[in-house]
Amino acid sequence: MPRFVALIPAAGSGSRMGNEMPKQYLPLCGRPLIEHAVRALAAHPRMDRVYVVLSPEDACWEGQGIRHEKLSVLRCGGVTRAESVSNGLKAIANEVAADDWMLVHDAARPCLRPEHVDRMLAELAEDEVGGILAVPVADTLKRAEAGQRIAETVPREGLWQAQTPQMFRHGLLLKALEAAGGAVTDEASAIERLGLKPRLVEGDLRNLKVTYPRDLELAALILEHWGA
Repeated sequence: MPRFVALIPAAGSGSRMGNEMPKQYLPLCGRPLIEHAVRALAAHPRMDRVYVVLSPEDACWEGQGIRHEKLSVLRCGGVTRAESVSNGLKAIANEVAADDWMLVHDAARPCLRPEHVDRMLAELAEDEVGGILAVPVADTLKRAEAGQRIAETVPREGLWQAQTPQMFRHGLLLKALEAAGGAVTDEASAIERLGLKPRLVEGDLRNLKVTYPRDLELAALILEHWGA
């Protein structure tokens, strides 16, 4: 039976947070931001292993005290997310099978819930391609032109906001990322370039990505509500 394995790329600096410390280590409810993502995945009973991909120069991880029996650290992160994920997949190639499922999750999404993972496994475990957690776009979308003026209104029908985890088989995902050459912003984009169509699994807006300082406040409210 194919296993379920999580991979968290965490080699970036998170410059939009305006903080000297890499974003993934900023404190959130008494823990480093990344620890919430690690704990959410490692606690799931069907998750076999959780790998965190760090920059080789990362000097912050060791002082965080993040430990779990399912957790392994890979110091092979690259310049881009795609490079970090690809390097991580290569590093564990002897530990996983080509048809094992990889759940790639953002280090900056601390509010992942067990039901999100349950839904993905239920809908994708038998899928030929794999898929991603996402939410339908609810707001009216505007395309901007120079001077921050509205150029046009973009129809929102059929549009979804991509989230993570993004779940694909190890062999297929590695092939897709190598073919894309790092020119993609998420795993699904690489899979699409092979002519395949990943499935959309509906999540919810609570699974937010911390990008700006105010996002930390919202994430804290969500986690405190859940008693995390």
